[in-house]
Amino acid sequence: MNENNRKTIWALIQKTGDELQPKLKPSTYHPRGRNAYAHISLCIKQKFGMSYKDLDDDKMDFVINYINFLLHNPD
Repeated sequence: MNENNRKTIWALIQKTGDELQPKLKPSTYHPRGRNAYAHISLCIKQKFGMSYKDLDDDKMDFVINYINFLLHNPD
């Protein structure tokens, strides 16, 4: 993904993470609380098989839609 698209996706991850943080269920694996930014990044990596930074630019719309999906379906 080119630099501008990476910055756009990261800004969306940050914005969505801020909104998602209070919606994430507590986990015994994360006694000090879950990290919403890491949660979103990991979900993207699991869904697409690689980091958002390594995806082709033509996948950007799919990543944006998936991040919006995660916001409305936190767990």
